[in-house]
This record gives sequence, C-alpha cells and structure tokens, in this order.
Amino acid sequence: MQAQYEKIQTYLNMEEDITFNEFQTFYKEVVAELSSIHQGMDEETLWKALFVVENVISNADGRAEETKGSESKKYSKMSQRLKLYAKNFGVRLGEAGYTEEDINQRFQEMFVEGEKEYKSS
Repeated sequence: MQAQYEKIQTYLNMEEDITFNEFQTFYKEVVAELSSIHQGMDEETLWKALFVVENVISNADGRAEETKGSESKKYSKMSQRLKLYAKNFGVRLGEAGYTEEDINQRFQEMFVEGEKEYKSS
C-alpha cells in the first residue's frame, strides 16, 4: 500500500489531471493491492489504505460529474466499488477507538505530508 500512498500523494500535488487511462490503471493497482492485503493490514497500512481509497473515490466522483458517456459510468463504478473498502476501513478504525474527528485530523496531516514531500522533490 506504500507505493499507492506515494503515488496518490504525487497525483494530489500535480497541477494537471491524469488521463482516464492512467486513473483506471491506478484504480486497478489499488484494488489488486487491497484484495491481497485488506485482512492483514497493520494500523499504519490501514490509515494509508483509507487515505488512498477516499481520495480515489473523491476524484472518481468529481470526474464522473465532469465527463459524459461510458467514461462517466466507469468513474462512478470505480467510486462505488471503493466505497465498500472505505466503509470497512472506517469501521475498523472506529473499533480501534478513532473518531470521525481523529480521521479528519489524520487526513489533514497526510495531505500536509504529501505537500511537503512534493515541494522538496
């Protein structure tokens, strides 16, 4: 999940949007990684997985609104499929004692971490 976390941080800090094909390829990488590790994740990996999934969902939803036709439907399906993972990860963090506020704060820290990393490279 570390590779996907680093890649989403790069994408979030780019000036231009990635293409549909690149977005779809990244989505498939994320799903493949989650399918292989989602039950055995430690807490740090769980945080990174939720961050990646939530950002892909957000971007897919935005792109579904901006595009038309089959691409729009594909973005919607990507978002829909990842929402199941996001819900599962949120429940697991809740069971670990984290609140919605804790999750929001951690995400803000992760965004800042990505901005710092992007600016330094």
